[in-house]
Amino acid sequence: MRILGIDPGIAIVGFGVIDSDRGKQSYVRCGVITTPAGTSLSSRLDRIYADMGEVIRTFKPDVAAIEELFFNTNITTGISVAQGRGVILLACYHAGLPVYEYTPLQVKQSVVGYGRAEKSQVIDMVKRILRLNAPPKPDDAADAVAIALCHARSATSLMAVKTGGSTCSTI
Repeated sequence: MRILGIDPGIAIVGFGVIDSDRGKQSYVRCGVITTPAGTSLSSRLDRIYADMGEVIRTFKPDVAAIEELFFNTNITTGISVAQGRGVILLACYHAGLPVYEYTPLQVKQSVVGYGRAEKSQVIDMVKRILRLNAPPKPDDAADAVAIALCHARSATSLMAVKTGGSTCSTI
């Protein structure tokens, strides 16, 4: 199974692609989609949508895994990230790609074994699990690879955003 992990954002969207076969994961590629700060929100969202579509067409994943939003203190940033996440979900929908969502705590628990792990611990474990010479860069891409690993390794109930409608079902 080919998994596309996505770390949503508005300025930077991380993506990570891994293959998972019989409990073993292998690294395919990771990278980022960036949008210029000086452009309109509409232009940035269009760029994210188009580039995510290209990532999907290029790597042909079987599923996508995306991080759920976590609102800290800056609600304005959270809203922008939510809008970016929305066009990512739309790109996946148009490609017929099932999408699974994970909280940051679930990702850390799955990859590190501890839900409150530091970012550096997550990145180090991504490197170890996938037997990479160096950790994925930048951090947004490494986070996306961790999200893909979380999906591959998850033994918990998953919530799929159905591609055929707006309802969710537990798998």
